[in-house]
Amino acid sequence: MKTIPSLMLLSLPVLAGDLSPSISADGGAPIIHPADAWELTLESGYTWNIGSNTPIDYEIVPTQLTLRTPTHLTWWEDESGARLIVRGRYSLMMETIMVGPESYYLGISGAPSIEYWFADARTSLFFSIGGGVGLTDSTRILGGQGQDFTFNWFTQLGVRREIAKDLSLLAGAYFVHHSNGGQTKPNPGIDALGFTLGLGWQF
Repeated sequence: MKTIPSLMLLSLPVLAGDLSPSISADGGAPIIHPADAWELTLESGYTWNIGSNTPIDYEIVPTQLTLRTPTHLTWWEDESGARLIVRGRYSLMMETIMVGPESYYLGISGAPSIEYWFADARTSLFFSIGGGVGLTDSTRILGGQGQDFTFNWFTQLGVRREIAKDLSLLAGAYFVHHSNGGQTKPNPGIDALGFTLGLGWQF
């Protein structure tokens, strides 16, 4: 029976794009890039109403429990290990309305998480834009939300830094919009801009 020459065997990972995980220097467990792992983050911050969708000067504390998937797509990667990737982002939104006629907002949202990872694999920049649905305790106060059921739309730009194994700090700028999509007349909306801080755990 013919055997494959050893040189060909060594070249197979290269021809296949070297899809197997990297092996640690001591021959132990494979080294997994943080973007290839699941990540659970808890973030909170503060936002202030901007724009003219409502005359009410809303102030909102946005809290999000977010699950990010492993990498779906690698757009770009260089020899140093820096890479630009896309992964899924799914959040439970738990907002406390500090100033405004409502008191809470509870919703879900989804979006792609576009992330640039530096070569050290400890620091990344991330950007998301997406939306979902949720519920609030609407009132009949002029300028408040017209009904309990509302849509949400958000965008976030931030930075992540690993501070310990599988543990990261996150900070970012955050914008969120709430409205009912024209289901009531008038249709006041909330446009709030502020910041978020949080912790992330990779597993």
